[in-house]
Amino acid sequence: MAVKMRLQRKGRKKAPFYHIVVADARSPRDGRFIQKLGTYNPMTKPATIDLDRELAYDWLVKGAQPTETVRAILRFKGVLYKKHLMRGVNKGAMSVEEAETKYQAWIDEKESRIAARVASTAKEKADYHVKVSGAPKPVAAIVAEAAAEEAAPVAEDETAVEEPAAETPADAASEEE
Repeated sequence: MAVKMRLQRKGRKKAPFYHIVVADARSPRDGRFIQKLGTYNPMTKPATIDLDRELAYDWLVKGAQPTETVRAILRFKGVLYKKHLMRGVNKGAMSVEEAETKYQAWIDEKESRIAARVASTAKEKADYHVKVSGAPKPVAAIVAEAAAEEAAPVAEDETAVEEPAAETPADAASEEE
């Protein structure tokens, strides 16, 4: 049985997200699958990938063939790098401990780059909101403006009360009748 690691589309129209699954190559795209490995959401910036690395590695070793997109995801998450390192262990080029330390160092460095990318995206989003809505005012300036606005309408109301309204000739004629 030919086994593939591929994406299974979910979500609504124009808002897709995908399950990363292991399925028989002959089954339909969104049909039956053997096991779910994780999820992939390309709509977020940067794209969100949740993948069980150990499970994906086990399926690669068993001979599951990833599609091009899933291969790119596996490369991004380090599963193919782990397979490369374990091949070196099997050939005797390095020990398992050395391979694990190299793999963990690679994962830590990759996670820090992803965290930096997420932080820069959040900063860009905040800058955009400031640009659209204007520069945020300091709290002291806002309080001073509010106090000035509250004092100004009260003064206008007092002047309006003090001035008596002058009667017009039309008003006087209507009162006499």
